[in-house]
Amino acid sequence: MTRKRSQKIDDKTANGYVFPVCPQGTVVLAAVDPSVSAGEHADYEKTLKTLQERVFELQIRNYLAGRKAIIVFEGWDASGKGGAIRRLTTLMDPRGYKVWPISAPSEEERRHHYLWRFWRKVPGAGEVCVFDRSWYGRVLVERVERLTKPADWRRAYDEINAFEHMLTADGVRMVKFFIHIDKATQLQRFREREEDPAKRYKLGPEDWRNRSKWKSYAVAIQDMLDRTHRPDAPWHVVPGNDKRYSRLEVLRRCVELLS
Repeated sequence: MTRKRSQKIDDKTANGYVFPVCPQGTVVLAAVDPSVSAGEHADYEKTLKTLQERVFELQIRNYLAGRKAIIVFEGWDASGKGGAIRRLTTLMDPRGYKVWPISAPSEEERRHHYLWRFWRKVPGAGEVCVFDRSWYGRVLVERVERLTKPADWRRAYDEINAFEHMLTADGVRMVKFFIHIDKATQLQRFREREEDPAKRYKLGPEDWRNRSKWKSYAVAIQDMLDRTHRPDAPWHVVPGNDKRYSRLEVLRRCVELLS
């Protein structure tokens, strides 16, 4: 694969394949305003229903055609990933999609390469697989919390690019979302979770610990965007202070993916 210098993309070769490493500024976390609003409530409900119906229609078409798709969700704690996933799948036929909530690996999973557990979850013909957190934990939480050696998480960018490229080259369509909120909004949502018995389980000591390392996570997130944003598996940083806006934006991008 060759690229003209005028494209201003630095290439890095691994195992004979040239992975495009996006230049700083291609997707910039700090340049995204997380406070964008969805506007009037009535318009939101109408648009939400229209997009959900469109996603359902496209899911059925993809199911019948045997096409495969992966939708990845990453984001700050309390950014609204779960709510966006619920709105995305509200009308979808459960026989044609799976949602994989990803947490710390099990003892068995730790015995294998970290991507092993994700290979077991890739979509079959006609399936849409949604990942609530993903393999990017290697270069985010495992990096920041020092759960893996620096040499391992630095190598992971190439491993992830290779993993995703194998999938997309095999016909899997892929989109990746990072839902972005500011620190004040996160604190407000943490407090709301503390006060709501139905949501209190979502908040734990690790959430407060992660919040205390906001700057370190921001650096890791930007490195992730720079190193793994590719045409076949693009990142979309979605403003998330207004949950209605982020839900609509996710639905719109998924309509594009499945069309």
